Amino acid sequence: MKLFFTATQLAHSPKQYMVHGRIVDPFETPDRATTLIAALESVGLERAEPGDHGRAPILKVHAGHYIAFLEEAYARFMELPNHGPEVLPNVHPYRGASLAYADRGPPRVTGIIGRAGWYMGDMSCATMEGTFPAAYASAQTAIAGARDVLAGAAAAFSLCRPPGHHAYADRCSGFCYLNNAAVAAEVLAPKFPRIAIIDFDTHHGDGTQAIFYARGDVFYGSVHTDPSAYYPHFAGYADETGTGAGEGANMNLPLPFGADDAAFMAANVRLCERARSFGADALILSAGWDAHRDDPLSKLAVTTDAYARIGELYGRLGLPTLIVQEGGYSLPAVAAASHAFTRAFRNAHG
Repeated sequence: MKLFFTATQLAHSPKQYMVHGRIVDPFETPDRATTLIAALESVGLERAEPGDHGRAPILKVHAGHYIAFLEEAYARFMELPNHGPEVLPNVHPYRGASLAYADRGPPRVTGIIGRAGWYMGDMSCATMEGTFPAAYASAQTAIAGARDVLAGAAAAFSLCRPPGHHAYADRCSGFCYLNNAAVAAEVLAPKFPRIAIIDFDTHHGDGTQAIFYARGDVFYGSVHTDPSAYYPHFAGYADETGTGAGEGANMNLPLPFGADDAAFMAANVRLCERARSFGADALILSAGWDAHRDDPLSKLAVTTDAYARIGELYGRLGLPTLIVQEGGYSLPAVAAASHAFTRAFRNAHG
């Protein structure tokens, strides 16, 4: 089983993140990737360079005008007088009144401050000089893993950093710039007509849900912390089941604060059963380790043992599988949970 990663993904190393009204050091750091590499190589995964497969797979998910913004944002922001060290938004539009412009970007807005407000959903996506190269490389890591599965690999691990599941087609948020799992799904789609994306990060993958919400060929299922008082706040509720052709192809299982291994495991069992009944031909796992009770962002009481158990659960599905890295911010918990999950998954998957 290959582990796809490239050092370019370390170029994103922002210095600002807002929590509860304070600018603090970000949790999403390059150390997460180096910790994961050590943990996963110790399980026996073989490190592989992803290469560059171009922009076409990314543009199947993301708007071209959004990609253009990500490329230009830092340089444009540095032209401002008295600028800060990184791009951060300080104004946002009322998007409900602007939906007619969603396919072509912000109406009449040429200034970088307004463009940042349009394309950046919150203050967790500080953008520096190395951000776009790292995000692009992260997406290439997902593409490479998907191509490996297309070529016949039973499973692959794409160590995507920065992560992706909060990224919308035309908006970054929640540490995420490009939606790696969604890009991978589009790569897999020509061979696998029905794909299940299962997300067990402690945060709901609102970007992934939005991208596939009206499609019936991709099932999105998520177990996560109840968003009524937790990020991403505005999506991830149990009554969000899809729309149009996607009705019934979306399943959210929010957990209350303090939920333990038993609740976490039961929700994953339900997602696994739904993927089976959906008739999935391939599986993408949006793998976050931040439900772990030791994670600084966790409101749950999940232990390392639960990750071993869900690794076995998804391995037993026996589907061609791509594991896509999402969150997880305590380095010891990241190392322990990813190691336990991947070892159990490999043993069960064969």
